[in-house]
Amino acid sequence: MQNLTVTAIQRELLWESPEANREQYEREFEKLSGNTDLVILPEMFTTGFSMDATRLAEREAEVTLPWMLNQSQQHSFALLGSLPVSSEGNIYNRALFTTPEGQHYHYDKRHLFRMAGEHERYAAGNEKLLLKWRGWRICPMVCYDLRFPVWTRNRDDYDLLIFIANWPQKRSRHWRQLLIARAIENQVYTIGVNRIGRDANQLDYSGDSLILAADGEIIVDCENRSGAFSAELDAAAMQEYRRKFPCHMDADNFRLD
Repeated sequence: MQNLTVTAIQRELLWESPEANREQYEREFEKLSGNTDLVILPEMFTTGFSMDATRLAEREAEVTLPWMLNQSQQHSFALLGSLPVSSEGNIYNRALFTTPEGQHYHYDKRHLFRMAGEHERYAAGNEKLLLKWRGWRICPMVCYDLRFPVWTRNRDDYDLLIFIANWPQKRSRHWRQLLIARAIENQVYTIGVNRIGRDANQLDYSGDSLILAADGEIIVDCENRSGAFSAELDAAAMQEYRRKFPCHMDADNFRLD
């Protein structure tokens, strides 16, 4: 495994304005071009956390997926973010991962945030995505998935765990502590990318995007700042930590129904 440079972009989202949001990210990408391996955007980065699923959903991500592929190829980095997508008669909160080589993968959010009625407007996914890119095994998750450690449990099948979110400020303590817990229990680099600002539902977001080492140490804390925040993930350091403290070898076996 080679080291991997990752970048979290934390900023305000323009409410239900896909084209404008894509344009504002393009300006960020220009500054990062050729200087990072992976750029991570928040959950529903084209619209904000909107429940107007039927109107906003893109059929098979027909606009945003080609845009992400183009941006990945143009700037030589992989790109991760989610948006509302209609597919095979359902609407999903779908995370897309695109690479400079023209590959693309998707993960449909499994745990839907019932307190906002997400489960009434979106369909839940039922498969984890475990993808391999540049020697790293990557597991992307979406927001509310963070609260469910069984679903996110590392069974020695990934090296990097990523959560993309629209996580409100009033529960920021939960966000930060759960991210640290997921890193410690899974012994992998863990990244959480959130948004800042206020949405049309008058919810405030404090950001608090984090890049964490496999022992839970904070490498990057974005706090409430707007911008792009990068770190180099040291593959050898993670492997050495797991070798010296192999608690994963005593983990319970289980089956997920």
